[in-house]
Amino acid sequence: MRVPHRRQFLHLVAGAAALPAVSRIARAQAYPSRPVRIIVGYVAGGGADVGARLLGQWLSERFGQPFIIENRPGAGTNIATEAVVRAPPDGYTLLLASLPNAINATLYAKLSFNFIRDIAPVAGIIRASNVLVVHPSLPTRAVPEFIAYAKANPGKLTMASAGIGTSSHLTGELFKAMAGVDMAHVPYRGATPAITDLIGGQVQAYFSTTASAIEYIRAGTVRALAVSALSREDVLPYVAVVADFIPGFESSNWWGVGVPRNTPAGVTETLNKEINSALVDPKVRARLVDDLGGRPLPGSPAEFQKLIAEETEKWAKVIKFAGIKPE
Repeated sequence: MRVPHRRQFLHLVAGAAALPAVSRIARAQAYPSRPVRIIVGYVAGGGADVGARLLGQWLSERFGQPFIIENRPGAGTNIATEAVVRAPPDGYTLLLASLPNAINATLYAKLSFNFIRDIAPVAGIIRASNVLVVHPSLPTRAVPEFIAYAKANPGKLTMASAGIGTSSHLTGELFKAMAGVDMAHVPYRGATPAITDLIGGQVQAYFSTTASAIEYIRAGTVRALAVSALSREDVLPYVAVVADFIPGFESSNWWGVGVPRNTPAGVTETLNKEINSALVDPKVRARLVDDLGGRPLPGSPAEFQKLIAEETEKWAKVIKFAGIKPE
């Protein structure tokens, strides 16, 4: 066999090394060939926004096109969702889909869209539990004690939430129903005032997001009794699980990506592949766990669709049982 000349050999090596870059460029030229918007139904700076920006940065680097975060808060994420539903189905307008989308399908009687019908799932990003935190003055250090105290003082325990129909509210209502306790619901306009009043002793209990409560738990200004996931959270390994005491209890926040229906399957598949690759990257994974207090949620579009359908059905039952109406 003829040995290639040194110059030819170097040329071949250089060409082989360039192949992955060429394939990425070719892919980028197919989709996306211009900036992509990720519509987020929350204010800038919150956990959902941070997660969206983390993903947007990853996708921008992978595709060589800007993935721009556009915050459109209001109406429990309905404003952002409607904007994506009305957008052209070309893959250039993405939605940060989240738990409120599943809740709102039942909470709001008249929506101009049907989330399951009008938004096609692409991929999950993260799933994070709530954590039951109480004021340190409350004489309970575990879920069984908390339930016993609530039963001994029906209607006297105050349970904060970030607002009517929010994850913290519905998690509390699910807890009340499954534990058989009566607590007075005190809705706030957001997580910050809710946990501020819990710290101040104006309310006694709150199902907070892990990300919102972690620093206060570590400082001892609130006491964590249990997380609402089915297993312990990495950021709170010493905190118990509600389901250990109330079998089957589970509640978690989740985020993912959706696109307008009729978006080409090739676009969905390309996005799904790159989002899943982000979720196994050590740096991205660490930020999801440490900064947002959750677990990566990889999977196919079909698996994300299944989660959305299950969550929509689950929270519909809680909303109807508790007779919850939007503000």
